[in-house]
Amino acid sequence: MLCEILLIKRSSYYKWVNRVETDEEKLNHELSQLIIEYHDEFKGILGYRRMTLWINKRNQSNYNKKRIRRLMGMMGISSVIRRKRKGYIKVRPEVTAENVLNRKFEAENPNDKWLTDVTEFKVIGSQMKLYLSAIIDLYDTSVISYRMGISNNNQLANETFEEAIIKNPEAKPIFHSDRGFQYTNKVFQKKLTSRSMTVSMSRVGRCIDNGPMESFWGTLKSEMYYLNEFHDINKLKEAINQYIIFYNEQRYQEKLKGLTPIEYRNQALNQLNI
Repeated sequence: MLCEILLIKRSSYYKWVNRVETDEEKLNHELSQLIIEYHDEFKGILGYRRMTLWINKRNQSNYNKKRIRRLMGMMGISSVIRRKRKGYIKVRPEVTAENVLNRKFEAENPNDKWLTDVTEFKVIGSQMKLYLSAIIDLYDTSVISYRMGISNNNQLANETFEEAIIKNPEAKPIFHSDRGFQYTNKVFQKKLTSRSMTVSMSRVGRCIDNGPMESFWGTLKSEMYYLNEFHDINKLKEAINQYIIFYNEQRYQEKLKGLTPIEYRNQALNQLNI
């Protein structure tokens, strides 16, 4: 009766019932289940490139990213969309420096080039904001230090810098920032010069001069902050702590040869010590 209603021959129905799934179809089915599992586990933040890395890492396989992209497309699965960044607000700095970095966003060794910035997060149902200050290393894009506070002040930037120095006491990188008040004051500038660091600053209105730092903020917010609603500042702090641990130690990156930032960094540091 169903065949008659659907205008399908009975022979076609029995052919479908008795059909044996090919090895290729079985493999695609298994991969599809892994994609669904990892998409749920990581709350939709994996694009096809990092989805491929996770599948290959966890299953000791070597699947092609084009295949994973095709399967994700067939299932309508994609990474979360990053929200458009707000426009840059111009400020008049007290002290300026040349853009020594000059958008050369590659580094040959760890601690050659550091970037820093501050971003803010809103707490739902409250006028309170949480500010996050961080320093990343351009060699591996790892977060080498960060601090959080309810005020965007000099202390926040100073503590972030001091933490980076404690972890990397011999570092003498190009230190790049925007022209925010935290970085243009004489006290902070003295900290840099006393450590024999080369000062570099973005030009006015040119966010792209600090592009990798802006990219990290966007990644953090799209993969964690925008996926949740935070009504409590302490829960927001904990979520940021957990995400930075994930970013440094678990977030595989294709540009880092399929390693996490910390894995890539430690690999280089071990080679330099030999």
